[in-house]
Amino acid sequence: MSLNHQQKVYIPKAARTNQYITAEIKVTDALLAHYPDLKTCYQTVSRSIFSLADQEELSNIHVITNDKLPVVRFHTEAYCFQTAEQIILFYNPAYHEAQNLITDDNYRARKIRIVFLATGDEIRSNSASFHAKVQSFLTKLMPQLPENELTVKIRDHQHLSYDFFAKAKGNKESYGFKLRAIGPRYKARNCPLPEEHSSLSYVTVKLPLGRRLKQSILPEHTNDFTPLYQKLEDAFLQATSAKQLKQVAMVANGLTPLVRNSKYDQVDGTDEVQMIGFDPNQEEQQFVRHWDGSQLVETVSFTIVAGKKDYKDAGFGRFMNQVEDALKKFTSELELDRSHEDLIVRFHQHISYQNS
Repeated sequence: MSLNHQQKVYIPKAARTNQYITAEIKVTDALLAHYPDLKTCYQTVSRSIFSLADQEELSNIHVITNDKLPVVRFHTEAYCFQTAEQIILFYNPAYHEAQNLITDDNYRARKIRIVFLATGDEIRSNSASFHAKVQSFLTKLMPQLPENELTVKIRDHQHLSYDFFAKAKGNKESYGFKLRAIGPRYKARNCPLPEEHSSLSYVTVKLPLGRRLKQSILPEHTNDFTPLYQKLEDAFLQATSAKQLKQVAMVANGLTPLVRNSKYDQVDGTDEVQMIGFDPNQEEQQFVRHWDGSQLVETVSFTIVAGKKDYKDAGFGRFMNQVEDALKKFTSELELDRSHEDLIVRFHQHISYQNS
């Protein structure tokens, strides 16, 4: 196999790409002092944001002032709904536009979070120009705010998602990706990032616990699901270890996993979110598990984080090939029905930095 071929991973052509950027503006006493109340502050700031967004041709933008976490996914219809801790945004980047203020009465936010959703076609190819457009937007927005000493944290999230069993369902067309890191990609497209920025790349895998899988492992009428989770854990660790994938996690407690760089971000959990912290520069084996044998969940989430050794100048193609090989071994061990079950794989790339 040629070196160039090894550096590419062949992913179903039907894979979906997604990008969204958040800008977090800290809410200070000094900022609030310019307004008679919280409602006026949020409405006035959001009007400025939406007006400038029209000028800058940013067509899908949400302002969140209740400190809830945005979660963005593809859907053929546009939806925005809330849980106690999350804002779930479904949209199709090819069609959907929005300007939405999401707020709670009389709630003082720790930060005003602006969520920019990428729109149009060729999301990954145009990711640098979208990021540059958001940077330009923020450069123009901040002088419009009445307080000068405000800090902004920018987070750029990119996903590439596909069904690992696509070929078994007849979707045999694939496309070769090198999966270059965000920094080099942006630099090549004249969108340099600050020297001080955090980056993290990882894969998440969603395994539904279907009837067939549960029946193949668990005895009837049991309330102890430990054998099921232990089987999944053992098979997952064996498959990933065989491919030298050292930073991995398994979450089966009903919470939404959220992966962060433990060097820069706090990793405390909440009632809805299971925080998982990894330092990609660490070379030792790290396995994070969160499951309870007394609790049966609908879906188990697995995470595989790319370490420093997994990044090559050409990109993460080799890393993803190792991940795919590990998943082939893992799913073969479980004898899943590839033609009738979905195994959604997402390759995530995140960067974050403080905007000066």
